[in-house]
Amino acid sequence: MSTIDEFHVIEMQIGTIKTAEYIEGADKLLKLSVDFGGTEPVQILSGIREFYQPEDLIGRQCPFVTNLEPRTLRGLTSYGMILAAGPATGGIVLLHPNSEVPPGTKLG
Repeated sequence: MSTIDEFHVIEMQIGTIKTAEYIEGADKLLKLSVDFGGTEPVQILSGIREFYQPEDLIGRQCPFVTNLEPRTLRGLTSYGMILAAGPATGGIVLLHPNSEVPPGTKLG
């Protein structure tokens, strides 16, 4: 069990996916460039390649965890994590607001 104080440490924001592309040699990862309302998009790597085509993600708004420690995968650094739902046996669905909100809108 987590306390409410532990939960409040996690920052979650809505981001708008500006670009999405394959990563050479990676069969599960996509490289996303995400707008959170700041001056520069944020690079986030996500293991959603087998479920989504890059061109289908452009312009989509999704929730992201934005205060994770950066992680390097395939020589690229990821600065967050997209939130998705799905059964452990395969298949995922990206979560999204049911109407557009400003990039950077906080969840919680």
